Amino acid sequence: MNDEIVLEAHGLIKHFPTGASKLLQRPTQVVQAVDGVSFSLRRATTLAVVGESGCGKSTLARLLARLIEPTAGSVILNGTNITSASRKEMLKMRRDIQVVFQDPYACLNPRHSIGQSIGTPIRIQKTMNRSDERHRVFELMELVGLSHEHYNRFPHEFSGGQRQRAGIARALALQPKVIVADEPVSALDVSIQAQILNLLEKLQTELELSYVFIAHDLSVVRH
Repeated sequence: MNDEIVLEAHGLIKHFPTGASKLLQRPTQVVQAVDGVSFSLRRATTLAVVGESGCGKSTLARLLARLIEPTAGSVILNGTNITSASRKEMLKMRRDIQVVFQDPYACLNPRHSIGQSIGTPIRIQKTMNRSDERHRVFELMELVGLSHEHYNRFPHEFSGGQRQRAGIARALALQPKVIVADEPVSALDVSIQAQILNLLEKLQTELELSYVFIAHDLSVVRH
């Protein structure tokens, strides 16, 4: 087993205020979505986070990628505290941690072709010219089982499984070390779930990816 730790959470907390009652002069109440989460994730391994709907799993996913700010605690990515990183520093660090979201349709711009969507992280990071970006997108599409012919098609033309493959390809665009998979198969038909899980397993082996895999179904985690 590789002992290199790529991601750590230390006492991670996220509370959401629900508002105060001026009439009753009560203090602001909070929802404790995430309360004191700590873990270490090693390279090329998977950490499963399992829980019922509404228990804060998706909030944790967003905290780990710093899509939202924590109330307290820290996230360490490759030895660096991303919680205190500046916006410019965080932009660079996002190359190493990406998220695969639960709903593949909601996270794809309906006005962009699949090829454009997969290449979005590359354009944001400005790591390639347009020609190299297109070549990289073709590589990613092959990697996740999509055809080059799909490049100019739009999200509504794809099945749920194909859209999730596109979402995975986009997450891989910058060659991250860590993927936070937020219930990546829960919105898919049972017949398609195994295909996506097998793809994620294959990619982990080939690319030495580390996964934080979030789910509510133990059978999915066992897979």
